[in-house]
Amino acid sequence: MRQLQPWALVLGGLLCVAATAAEPPRSYPHSAVLDGAAVYRLRWGRRGSAVAFRLEVRTRGYVGFGLSASGGMASADIVVGGVERGQPYLQDYFTDENRVLKKDPQQDYHLEYAMENSTHTILAFSRELHTCDTNDKSITESTVRVIWAYHHKDMGEAGQNYHGSNRGTKSLRLLNPEKEEVSFASLPYFDLTNKDVPVPEKDTTYWCQMFKIPVQHEKHHVIKVEPLIQKGHENLVHHILLHQCSSNLNDSVLDDGHECYHPNMPDSFFACETVIFAWAIGGEGFTYPPHVGLSIGTAADPQFVLMEVHYDNPSYTEGLIDNSGLRLIYTPVLRKYDAGVIEAGLWVSLFHNIPPGMPEFVSEGHCTLECLEEALGAERPAGIHVLAVLLHAHLAGRAIRMRHFRNSEEQKLLAYDDEFDFNFQEFQYLKEERTILPGDNLITECHYSTVDRIRMTWGGLSTRNEMCLSYLLYYPRINLTRCASIPDIMEQLQFIGVKEIYRPVRQDLAFHYQEP
Repeated sequence: MRQLQPWALVLGGLLCVAATAAEPPRSYPHSAVLDGAAVYRLRWGRRGSAVAFRLEVRTRGYVGFGLSASGGMASADIVVGGVERGQPYLQDYFTDENRVLKKDPQQDYHLEYAMENSTHTILAFSRELHTCDTNDKSITESTVRVIWAYHHKDMGEAGQNYHGSNRGTKSLRLLNPEKEEVSFASLPYFDLTNKDVPVPEKDTTYWCQMFKIPVQHEKHHVIKVEPLIQKGHENLVHHILLHQCSSNLNDSVLDDGHECYHPNMPDSFFACETVIFAWAIGGEGFTYPPHVGLSIGTAADPQFVLMEVHYDNPSYTEGLIDNSGLRLIYTPVLRKYDAGVIEAGLWVSLFHNIPPGMPEFVSEGHCTLECLEEALGAERPAGIHVLAVLLHAHLAGRAIRMRHFRNSEEQKLLAYDDEFDFNFQEFQYLKEERTILPGDNLITECHYSTVDRIRMTWGGLSTRNEMCLSYLLYYPRINLTRCASIPDIMEQLQFIGVKEIYRPVRQDLAFHYQEP
């Protein structure tokens, strides 16, 4: 047993070693379990120009935590700490491109509290968002790839003990605006879930299932939507879209579902164009702010919805049966505004193409001023208010920006993610709601890298194809559901070296041609 300091604490029968007599009261509004076995939990919160972290790890050895551009050990910003023989320690490190761990001459992580009991090590520390240290990674509103590790021994017992398989990475958005913690346990809800869907042995499948909204004849507001992902299918279910369908449908459309975008899909699917909610891989539940909700129960609201689930199965695994979906929590206490969703960006088509071998290639999708002028001018001259944005691309995506123009002058970015991670996509709450006026222009700008590809990447549904989309969650709801553009195919062809296109002469017109 380790020799303990005289000031060791005995709490609830557990032997505890602490850096201070009591942990200072701190608020950590965000938390995430970083591993599948719930051994490593991270809590964090912003404090002015810094972020405070608290690590709770089931080990009595060292704990490692870091920020990495790639999600790996190369060129990472790392801190290692623990409690050894009653003494707390915390050290700022970095790694070079060869993953060699080095002590950072500028120590920017500051230990606030350390404790070890018979099962866990707890560390609380803070760091400035921007340290002016070239070995540190700045913390921004973009996605952050957090890396983690731990060992059953401390760093000092045998030098740099290798953590082995006790490591991993998880993408988070550390500077998410703080969400109000509200309990919805007493509120009613309904689930929209697939029932034993057989996932085909192919890399991409879009499955559509029609549902009838159980709340009718009286207006209610959905105030939270939670993903219900079958355990073990977290990497299989890539995204879920909820489409509002025409009110002309009846219960006969409620069958067993069918593959979307398929030549034999039911005609009723074509009556479901309007997206009312979007969830993507890595995202958590979405809570609407107190003044906004998704309206259900009236004649203008969806009576039937189509749930589209994108299954990503690149390993062609056989025998997969899925029962994932969404939970909608609602209330009869009405909010002030009805929420809507606008899909903006590039229309998904083969006209969108990205050449191979490109370290960076930019595609743009335009929601034009003419479109917004017509839609907003007729229904909402005072404009709509955007409260959250979901940015969406596929595997070649590296960064996405939602640009906003008014009177030909660019405004502050509406939303952005300069460290886009395909496996972590969710609605970003805007720190301040943004007003979109008639005549504004929105551009979804997607940055791609195809340095590892030898063939053209085409726009399409597959994960190996590409998309460039943004979903704007806004209020009050208007009759605008999609505001997208299609690339100019002639410009695309010229970019890849096509100089001239010869149109073949039709056979039935050939006799009209005569030599001069």
